Amino acid sequence: MYQDIQDVIASFSGNNVPIERKETLNSLVNFINDKYADSKQVNINFICTHNSRRSHLSQVWAQAMASYFDLKNIYCYSGGTEQTAMFPMVAETLKSSGFKVNPISEGDNPVYTIKYSANNHPIIAFSKKYDDVFNPESGFAAIMTCSQADSGCPFIAGAEKRIPITYEDPKAFDGTPEQKEKYQERSLQIAEEMYYVFFNINK
Repeated sequence: MYQDIQDVIASFSGNNVPIERKETLNSLVNFINDKYADSKQVNINFICTHNSRRSHLSQVWAQAMASYFDLKNIYCYSGGTEQTAMFPMVAETLKSSGFKVNPISEGDNPVYTIKYSANNHPIIAFSKKYDDVFNPESGFAAIMTCSQADSGCPFIAGAEKRIPITYEDPKAFDGTPEQKEKYQERSLQIAEEMYYVFFNINK
């Protein structure tokens, strides 16, 4: 794993995660641990409305944490209730934490490679619906990262478990002097919560 990302992760302890958030996150911990106990593959699909901000940050940090804790057969995905595009500030925010982000296509919905390690497969990031062919069809945990998607999409076909782990949308600060700070704040909140989840997985 790239050293800058390791340095960010090393700053976490999980102590900044409030107790009520831990209670919510424990549902994901239990889902992963149950799969691990049966030596099964773990698929996690992070879902928000547009698959443009929070779901991508969650997917990337979760996959990085699985690697950091040397947890095998964990595959993280993201999707939306509709397709738009990954917001460029998300790429910039991840870069600031040490990820190597490169666009490999242009257009209205560009595709990015996001690497957290020199020798691991990159995460392929682009906006897509949660049931896109790029994502698993069944047996996955659907993590609802925004309350709008959670309430607006009461049924996720193929989901084995549905867990609302919602985050405030940094979009509210787009175009303001606080934009960079707020995206970083949300990214690090997600990162520390994913740290808490994967720290508590029994290998």
